Amino acid sequence: MATAILLFAAGIVGGAANAIAGGGTFFTFPALMAAGLDPLTANVSNAVAIYPGHAAAVPAYRQELVRCRSDLLPRSLVAAAGGLAGALVLLWAGNRVFTSLVPWLLLAATLIFAAGPLIGQARARLRSSSAVPARMVEFLFAVYGGYFGAGLGVLMMAALSIVGVRDVQVANAQKNLLATIITTISVATFIVAGVVAWPHTLTVLAGAAIGGYLGARTARHIPAPALRLVVVATGLSLSLYYFLV
Repeated sequence: MATAILLFAAGIVGGAANAIAGGGTFFTFPALMAAGLDPLTANVSNAVAIYPGHAAAVPAYRQELVRCRSDLLPRSLVAAAGGLAGALVLLWAGNRVFTSLVPWLLLAATLIFAAGPLIGQARARLRSSSAVPARMVEFLFAVYGGYFGAGLGVLMMAALSIVGVRDVQVANAQKNLLATIITTISVATFIVAGVVAWPHTLTVLAGAAIGGYLGARTARHIPAPALRLVVVATGLSLSLYYFLV
């Protein structure tokens, strides 16, 4: 019962964190490890469990998504391809090497997001007409999401900053949609492969569904500078955590 309460509470906090600024895995992945799962099983089960955190947030961002609907189809296709590639690589090779890189990747993504406005201004001045570099950035971050997924929200926000999305609320809306697509593909792959620890997963998932909806409703009323600060603080916390474990 104590383990179930721990996993459920971690799901609520993690789902809310993902909907607001990303970083829900900071709470759910360690909880699954503490419940006795090995790292690979905890990683896969965590991907399934936190799925509703982003998915439940998407309806709350309908207005923001309408404002950027012309960008959604190409970004969605790239996210789906990257999520599938990452999940397949994880099942084929395991996550030992990639896990060692996680704190560095999270730290880099956090610093990139913190410099998002400057990146957006520089990109606007360049006036590049090629979409290929932007799609490559989105694809690489999607591969990461399908492979490990820790801090996916922070990474997607960084990717959107790189490709020129400067409105934080619009970026947050797209982040939730793209993360939902990535995790949908990876979750389906993991389920087919039969590597999910279902009792633990369903307990966290129940909490994440509640936390994701509540977090999304809260995030829409947070001023843009405050939301950016939350994202940066979450990313730094994630980086420090994974450096220490």
